[in-house]
Amino acid sequence: MTDTTTSPVDIPSFFDPAVQDDPFEAYELMREHCPVHRLPENGLYMVTRYDDVKSVLSDRERFSSNPVGAGFRPSEASRAAAATMAEKGWKRAQTLQRTDPPVHTHYRRLLGRVFTIKRVNELVPRIEQLCHELIDGFVERGKCEFVRDFALPLPGIVICEQLGLDAADYPRFKRWADAMLASAQRVLTVEEAIEQAEIELEAQHHLAREFERRREAPTDDLISALVHAHGTDEEPLTMEELQDLMHQLITGGFETTTAALGTGLWLLLRHPDQMAKLRANPDLMNNFIDESLRIDSPVAGLWRRATCPVEVAGVEIPTDAAVMVRYAAANRDHAKFDDPNTFDIERDNASEHIAFGWGNHLCVGAWLARAELRCAFTAILARLDDLALTQPLDEIAHEFSFMLRPLKELPISFTAASTTSTTDEVPQ
Repeated sequence: MTDTTTSPVDIPSFFDPAVQDDPFEAYELMREHCPVHRLPENGLYMVTRYDDVKSVLSDRERFSSNPVGAGFRPSEASRAAAATMAEKGWKRAQTLQRTDPPVHTHYRRLLGRVFTIKRVNELVPRIEQLCHELIDGFVERGKCEFVRDFALPLPGIVICEQLGLDAADYPRFKRWADAMLASAQRVLTVEEAIEQAEIELEAQHHLAREFERRREAPTDDLISALVHAHGTDEEPLTMEELQDLMHQLITGGFETTTAALGTGLWLLLRHPDQMAKLRANPDLMNNFIDESLRIDSPVAGLWRRATCPVEVAGVEIPTDAAVMVRYAAANRDHAKFDDPNTFDIERDNASEHIAFGWGNHLCVGAWLARAELRCAFTAILARLDDLALTQPLDEIAHEFSFMLRPLKELPISFTAASTTSTTDEVPQ
């Protein structure tokens, strides 16, 4: 049995912003020498090999998605935030991502009625229109800050419109999403934790008013669908359930697709041969999207809880231990992908990445994210030539996050393509 507290090599600390910014050498060391690595700072077990990650995700009996009872001790900051939320708002229920079957099946079915392939296909003309409207806003300048001007507003406006919220107010909703994820992204002081909790409370009370409006006057949006999701013999979703579902939809709708858009363009800028190949053969678009998700996954990993003593890759994981399936490490596993550190948009098995998770917890918004990425990069390559960075990125290019990959910024220059489309030409 492997000693879970030591490693034959020194593994850099994942609490170091520089390591989180560029973790791929650390992943190589872990996959080779300690594929299940116990982080000394908090006792988290990080699973890094492709087959092991899929095995954990498929084993619902021994690895629970419900985090209650996982072996993290609450910090003073987390206790302060929880007290603030309990006093002024609603505590989070356990829904969707944080549940196991059959409870998970219930919530998944509710959202599955909305995030269907058919509905996403119907959204494509609107997504295309938004892409061109955003490009119209900066194309004549010959430069933009891509994260702020495109990667953030596109998915932000789309998810706001689908939820039935005011899309013009998406920066406010992004602020809410950041606050909702703050404690999972980095270590907070007590003061910071309370400040973020107050922002989340602002979101909760705004959403509570929206729920009540939809109870009285339902419309064709996701909030209405959730408020009225129950059958005649079923109880409606509670306020706590509604708040938790919205927490997941808002954070997922903003953060992950924004990260994927920024990373995808940054990859093309660093690999002009691949950009030229994609321009010459647009049929490679879907494979490019898969390859960009594989080589730099927007969600680095998610948590599970061991429900009993279990061995993974020779490591004994105790009951109630917190386990992170590290998608970003698995997606560069040499045992699964040839030359995995090379960005190759013609890779034969790029679609076998697990950036969206695996099994019954496969991301409910995966089809929508793919549609947004496909529409976005199709419009960008059609309308912007001579794409280039205007300045080197920071030495640490990403915001510090234990689970996501948000770029701080992506300043780019370009020339408007001679065949530039306008929003008038976009299908309505």
